Amino acid sequence: MIIALISDVHSNWEALQAVWEEVKKADTILCMGDLVGYGASPNEVVEFVRGQMEKRTFLCVRGNHDNAIAFGAEWGFNPYAREAVRWHQRVMSIKNLEFLRRLPVRGLFTDDAGRSYLLIHGSPRAPLDEYLFPWLPESEFKAVLNYVKQDDLLVGHTHVPMLKLVGDRRVINPGGVGQPRDGDWRASYALIDTEEEPPDNVEFHRVEYEVEEAARKIIEAGLPRFLAERLFEGV
Repeated sequence: MIIALISDVHSNWEALQAVWEEVKKADTILCMGDLVGYGASPNEVVEFVRGQMEKRTFLCVRGNHDNAIAFGAEWGFNPYAREAVRWHQRVMSIKNLEFLRRLPVRGLFTDDAGRSYLLIHGSPRAPLDEYLFPWLPESEFKAVLNYVKQDDLLVGHTHVPMLKLVGDRRVINPGGVGQPRDGDWRASYALIDTEEEPPDNVEFHRVEYEVEEAARKIIEAGLPRFLAERLFEGV
């Protein structure tokens, strides 16, 4: 079984389509949230994901931007993010907003080898908001895994790819599809091959996409120019 891991699409249709070409043959797609926010194509992204979830194994949890846009919970957001949240609320269809409201905060998946996964956007301690950065001490990851019964924890939110080993358990972040923040502008995703033995059966990948088009749409939509410019830098 091939499991594709994606997260933090952030309304970037061009990045999602480039990643999809790479992962569409996977047996399962697991998404750690933030389908929307920042970018200029929220309806296209949500409608695509909705369609895929209806016809294949595609699990997705709710991210903090999904939550803010769906429920108006924008406290703690910086001015750029807050402006994007309000723009999304104006332009998204009712059906797509309702889809975001129905997304679960946590998801569970067990692969064909019997390994279990908890999907969450931030962390088990603060599902929507806590950042698990790769540079945190090992003790922090051990503490987080105390909240998790499953073998592996799958997270997003930081937009930074990560694989942390804690004994025979893992914390995995596939990085950001639509707005990477590790200095590499290319869309990020990961694959797990269950025919290989963990922990070495996860691979991280990058793919180029039409970043100029994604940036152009942001500017034409009247969103903050910074949100377009950062796409070229991966920050």
